[in-house]
Formats: sequence, C-alpha cells, structure tokens
Amino acid sequence: MRYEGSIYRPPSEADALIVQATIGCSWNHCTYCHMYRDKTFRVRALDEVLEDLELAARVDADVEKVFVADGDALVLPMDHWLPILERARALFPRLRRVSSYAMARNVLGKTDAELRTLREHGLALLYVGPESGDDVTLKRIAKGDDAAAHVEAARRAHAAGIELSVIALLGIGMDRSAEHAEGTAKLVTDMDPEYFSALTVTIVPGTPLATLAERGRFAVPSKAELLGELRTMVDLARPTDAVFRTNHASNYLPLGGRLPRDRAHIVELIDAAIAGNIPLRSERSRGL
Repeated sequence: MRYEGSIYRPPSEADALIVQATIGCSWNHCTYCHMYRDKTFRVRALDEVLEDLELAARVDADVEKVFVADGDALVLPMDHWLPILERARALFPRLRRVSSYAMARNVLGKTDAELRTLREHGLALLYVGPESGDDVTLKRIAKGDDAAAHVEAARRAHAAGIELSVIALLGIGMDRSAEHAEGTAKLVTDMDPEYFSALTVTIVPGTPLATLAERGRFAVPSKAELLGELRTMVDLARPTDAVFRTNHASNYLPLGGRLPRDRAHIVELIDAAIAGNIPLRSERSRGL
C-alpha cells in the first residue's frame, strides 16, 4: 500500500485493510487534534486508490474489513465512493465491512438516497467523534457541529442502515466537567449508536489546546475527575444496545461490555477504581 504521511484508524480496525482515499481532514480545526495538521486536505486521485486495492488483493484476497482513510473520508463525492466500494467488493470475496471516519456535517452533506446507496454498496459503519454533548464545549474545541447536528446525522445514518461508533473525550470540558459528562450521556442516548467508546484528552504539542495549556487556560483533570466523568456518562447514557469500550491507550481504566446490559457492573468497576481498589494504567503505558 502507498500512504502519504501518518495513518490513523480506530482500535477496532486493527485487522482492517486501510485505504487512503483522502489526504488529511477537510475540517482540521479541532483544538485537541494533531493528527492531520501536517497535511493539506485533498481528495486523492481515484485511479491511485483503485490501484492500491488491486495491489492489496494480490497480497491477500481474504480481506474481511476495509477502513477508508483519512480524517473524514465520508466527505468523498459519490463518484469516488461508489467505485471504491464496488472494486473492494469485487476484489475481496470475504469482505464483510467497509468503514470510515465521519463528521456530522459529512453525513448531513449526503442526501438520504446517497446514504442508502452507500450502504447498499457496502459502507456499513461510521466512526463519529462528537467528543462532547455540551454545546459550549463543542464551540470551545472548534468541533464544527453542535449536538443537534450530531443527533440529526445519527438519525439519517441509521435510516440508511449504517451503524455508528460514537467517541467521547474525557477531560475536554475544562471548567464544564459536569455539563460535558451529562451532555455527552444525553447525546449518546439521542444518537443511539451501536458502539460507544471513550478516550482521554491528551495535550499534544503544536495544537491550539497545547497553547491554551501553556497559557494556564487548560489542564488535564485529575484521574479521579476523569473517572468521575466516565462514571456519569456510563450511568446516564441510555443507548438501546451498544458495545462499550475504553480500550484506547489514552485511558487509565480499560473497560468493556454492553450498555445497558452491563451498566451496573461497569459503574461498580469505575467506583472501585476511584476508591483505589483497581490499579490504573501507568503513564508510560498510555499513549495515542
């Protein structure tokens, strides 16, 4: 495969073939994110993407999952998406899922018919990172979409048959920790994703968040505060049936289960961790 710059994918796509169809992120303003700041966004030439799929198939035709990169690849126009999905399906007989990152605005930028067509051609899962359900926090971190936009995007994606993985960011609320945690729980309820995960904010050099930290206007909350936010999110969120994970390397407490089935047990584990009865991941074991 031919990649430009650093490549990122969700933890659950560790076994997926990553195909770089866009370079960078079309938004690229989020204050905490460093992933695509060294790239100028563009749509990669379609013939190059299709060639990469051909190259991958020569090495391993048993691919079951394809992740379409970079940052918000759903922004791709339909005349790029459909050939990619069709070629992937033709080359990989065992293919069972194609996924990508998406912003709410990417979903809302597609018509209902286009979303249905994408699903019919194999796009099965979108990773959406609202990070918070608190509109004040969303504005502060320059997310680009408010909570209502995320709810509408989720409604339209689900109507098309596309599953969602929603990502929250512990510690990003600054002085609005309670509003951030409670608002995120409500947003998860309203978006009703099939997957829900939480990451922990990390101050990365070169980001606007790092500048705020240098000026004394942002600091990562204590471990107890971070775990308190997580507890609130888990306790108050009411998805219909969501796989829940905090297995990302940024987190102090790796957890897994289903909500609502395992809510009580997960809350008990968080409480035990807050009380010091469960060891947390060491700093040297954490990362992005």
